[in-house]
Amino acid sequence: MKFKWCFIFLIAINASYVHAGNTYDDLLVLFKKLRALEQTNTNAGVPDYTAVTMSKNHEQLKTLQAELSKFDTTGWSLEQKIDFEIVRAEMNGLDFFIRVLQPWARDPAFYALVWAEQSDTPEHEGPVSHAAIDVWKYSYPLSKDDEKKLAGQLKVIPPLLEQARTNLTGNARDLWIAGTQTVRSQLIDLDDLAKQTAGAGKEFKDALKNAREATVRFAEWLDQEAPKKTGPSGVGKENYTWFIRHVLLVPLSWEEEVTLLKRELDRAYSMLALERHHNRKLSEIIPAASPNEYDQRADSSIKAMMKFFKDEEIFTVKNYMEPALRKHLGGYQPEASRNFFSKIMHAEPNVLYSHSIHWIDLARMKEEPHSSPIRKDALPFNIWASRSEGFATGAEELFMHAGLYDGSARARELVWIMLAQRCARGLASLYAHANQISLSEAREFQRRWTPDGWVGEQGLIAAEQQLYLRLPGYGTCYVSGKYLIERLTMDRSRQLGGNFKLKKFLDEFFNAGQIPVSLIRWQMTGLDDEIKAMTNSK
Repeated sequence: MKFKWCFIFLIAINASYVHAGNTYDDLLVLFKKLRALEQTNTNAGVPDYTAVTMSKNHEQLKTLQAELSKFDTTGWSLEQKIDFEIVRAEMNGLDFFIRVLQPWARDPAFYALVWAEQSDTPEHEGPVSHAAIDVWKYSYPLSKDDEKKLAGQLKVIPPLLEQARTNLTGNARDLWIAGTQTVRSQLIDLDDLAKQTAGAGKEFKDALKNAREATVRFAEWLDQEAPKKTGPSGVGKENYTWFIRHVLLVPLSWEEEVTLLKRELDRAYSMLALERHHNRKLSEIIPAASPNEYDQRADSSIKAMMKFFKDEEIFTVKNYMEPALRKHLGGYQPEASRNFFSKIMHAEPNVLYSHSIHWIDLARMKEEPHSSPIRKDALPFNIWASRSEGFATGAEELFMHAGLYDGSARARELVWIMLAQRCARGLASLYAHANQISLSEAREFQRRWTPDGWVGEQGLIAAEQQLYLRLPGYGTCYVSGKYLIERLTMDRSRQLGGNFKLKKFLDEFFNAGQIPVSLIRWQMTGLDDEIKAMTNSK
């Protein structure tokens, strides 16, 4: 009898344990705790990035990580197991930010809050304060409610910039110098906002005025402190590898990414040479020479691309997709002001519009949100990078091979030029994070290895290399993500053989959500070798 009651008691304890921390619902509870921890504010509603608070947050994070480590996902569905890995990556991301990256202590650009333009990715690229102000989301002139809301956001700027003077204790010289320019550029955005809100009330205008004055004072303080900053800005090879493996879930190392990008750079240049030989008797592409010609080319390019998606069964086309692309067709620019991408757009719009599959991705997130609460919204720490940037970059070559440019041979050259540029900037970012070259040398490396005649206005290069130095793995995710998608395509096509259909493959790929490609591969193929290798590595 005693044995019977002991047996029942043990079963009861086991059932209680499973209920307490081993169900998918328990994971969702832990996920909500994590998101709350990521957004620590002061009582006044100002983000709190002080050293004391960050230290406390790190201790609380360790508690959450300990809770997560006790989970047993045996019996969970594959999608639920993947969500578990997403939560683990997100915890790793917060750990890395507090332990290593520390943008609030090393990077003045972290305190530039005003964002005038929408990113084409699921969320802002790079480290961004939770107080970021997306002025592009507002309609002008402002409604009374929006005016009050935006005024409240602007009121956060002065106290946060005052807090930043205490927080910014890092010694990363390149980040400090570049970040100071980013802070100063906020003045332009604030002045533009003032023009758009000329009819606003006193409370709003006072908030805007105080925000501008605080930004001026902060930039001046950054200038004064700059001579004291003498240290490196890269995170180093070991930290770089840890971040891309444990946060971005890219199954590569710093060294392997160098090898990959060198190989892709070789391939891009050699394929460009062969394309030019093949097309040597054809006329060169003549860029659009007027606003009217640009608009006509943009319109016909979008029509041709959407028809191509349908006729060639690339993926399922929905009604919201073409309007999403048409909102971002760009506009004519004088030749002297064109950067690399605008030069491509003026020459052959669809080469860059292929990359603009980004806007369809964003529309899909809005119109067809993922059923998982963990995958529904953009993941923090740019965990989506390999999927978002990798597919947008891979689409340029994928659509080319599928026949998008069959009637425009010269356009194929631009695809290889685009790949070479991505490899150039990615390699530069790798060397910068290894502290082998400075930020200015990284910019020069990118300029030198971008194909002749296509660099364009060089302000873009400065912005790109600054972004890539601010976040490990972002400068390479375009190419590494493309590679991982190509590997997934290989795996799935080998599994299906003659039953492989591109449309079904891409529809399944899109339906997995904006999550790392390694996790999409697991979901679509059942292959978890990449994830196991990363979770078992240090």
